[in-house]
Amino acid sequence: MIGLLQRVHEAWVCVEGSEVARIGPGLLVLVGVERGDGPAEADRLAGRLTSYRVFPDAAGRMNRSLLDMGGALLLVPQFTLAADTSSGTRPGFEPAAAPAVAEPLFGRLATACQALGVVPGRGVFGADMQVGLVNHGPVTFWLRVAQKA
Repeated sequence: MIGLLQRVHEAWVCVEGSEVARIGPGLLVLVGVERGDGPAEADRLAGRLTSYRVFPDAAGRMNRSLLDMGGALLLVPQFTLAADTSSGTRPGFEPAAAPAVAEPLFGRLATACQALGVVPGRGVFGADMQVGLVNHGPVTFWLRVAQKA
């Protein structure tokens, strides 16, 4: 499971011209689900997202997590993160999980984040979304939770 996280001052998601979620300071996370991912990967990614230290402490060092600062979280499903871009000029989507598998795992990720103390806003799975953000930094990290053998 992949999370592309961006530290933001604010972020929002619109579907068909209507805003479906908005957050203030925190993290916008684009989420890709790969074939073979399961509940364990969703739970591990939730743990990493909520505890990853990307916010500045009093000295300006990245030592504070989303939980430490009481920040907001916006999760947006994005299957293209799981694309194979290793060759050619067109991505392949074989590494991405099928929607019937990915959608419940996206939901599991949101539920796991909530269980850890962060109630996330959510984009809409399978929708044509418009995502806006004011990146803080900019700070962007690509996290991948590998499947255990």
